[in-house]
Amino acid sequence: MKNKQGVRNPPSQEEGLKALNIYLELEHKNQLDKDSLRTLIKYLLEILHKKVPGNSVEVRIPPFAAIQIIEGTTHRRGTPPAVVEISPEIFIRISLGEITWEKALTQGLIQASGQRTDLTEHFPLIDSKQII
Repeated sequence: MKNKQGVRNPPSQEEGLKALNIYLELEHKNQLDKDSLRTLIKYLLEILHKKVPGNSVEVRIPPFAAIQIIEGTTHRRGTPPAVVEISPEIFIRISLGEITWEKALTQGLIQASGQRTDLTEHFPLIDSKQII
């Protein structure tokens, strides 16, 4: 049975890699179309969820998706005790190692509150240099 705290309607591996390759081929990353952006965000979130399963920290990438990760306190209703919110563009850059978690956090590009929201050790998710 699939963990209900993972990505809702996750893309297939093929769809995710296609969106990733479209992103990597763009000269101006902000030109990624909305469907490809949504697919890529959900693909990367699903990788994160599989890497760090659990329910104690909610990671939100508005307006596309949110997941819960990291073993510990199980959260079921209302606002979780630990929340991380990141813009889609910054989440992609962190996931691919284009910017570090620490640098994004110190630059105010990540909003994190609560315990266990330092996700430094879980990024990057993919080495983009090995994809193409």
